[in-house]
Amino acid sequence: MDIDVIVAEHTKRLAAADALLPKPQSWAPGEGTRLSARDGVALATRSRIAAGAREALWRPLTEYQLDVRLAGADPGVPLGALLAEWEELLSEAADEPDSAAAVTRPSRDTVGCAELLRHGFSPTRVLAVRPADRLGSGPPAVPGVRIRRAEPADLNTLVRLRLELRRYDAQFAVVTLRPGEERVLTDATRELIGTVSSGVPALWIAELYGKPLGFVHVQLPPRSDWAGEYVAAERVGYLAVLHVAEEARSTGVGTALAGHAHQLFDEEGIEAVLLHHALANPRSTPFWYAQGYRPLWTTWYRHPAARG
Repeated sequence: MDIDVIVAEHTKRLAAADALLPKPQSWAPGEGTRLSARDGVALATRSRIAAGAREALWRPLTEYQLDVRLAGADPGVPLGALLAEWEELLSEAADEPDSAAAVTRPSRDTVGCAELLRHGFSPTRVLAVRPADRLGSGPPAVPGVRIRRAEPADLNTLVRLRLELRRYDAQFAVVTLRPGEERVLTDATRELIGTVSSGVPALWIAELYGKPLGFVHVQLPPRSDWAGEYVAAERVGYLAVLHVAEEARSTGVGTALAGHAHQLFDEEGIEAVLLHHALANPRSTPFWYAQGYRPLWTTWYRHPAARG
């Protein structure tokens, strides 16, 4: 099947599966390695970062990615063939323990899931979406909870909460614990405390009866513009982090923070809000879907990248 026909059929199938999916992006000439099979094409890429880079806190040092376009009566068949061809490229990662192979698929385009499982991939991370409500009313009040802008005096509290969150998320292979991460997080958090987009602070603290026990980090345009390529919407916001201390679970702090963030997004005319979460997380997955989110993209990972 001609490549243009494959891409057209792939695009049509995704549009039918989910109206919030954007049109697949074109691949740049010379980018990565092109793979092909009957009724399917793919682009294989690799990225590497240094162990001391800030990004190393959220990803493996070497990441191999496969972007696919599938057609035919059974699109899972070409996906299986493309994965088999990709295995030859991934064999070069045999001596890279800090690596991962990743395939990001539209969550509602479930064709080929069995093939991904057969090749040792697991659905690990979800990019979820919440279309804006824009109802014009604020979030419901939660007794004892106060949301306020984060201040420099909150730095130690924020770093402690972020480290707590990282230790929890590391169980689900979405982050990697690194030596010296407290210093890196401290520097990054100090920068965020002073960050403002469209007049809105990036970091907000939740106090329960005067004690800071949670925080939320929001991104508004233009800082959230990078997220626009993942959803069919003009103005896109990104909810980067929301965390509540263990001692304040089930007290309404998380719901209050989420409601405050959504009010900020709605006031800025955001059409869709995106966030990442670990699919296996028994806390975040039900929480976010109760807040109106749903899966948009699912990333399947294999750690390390090479089999065996």
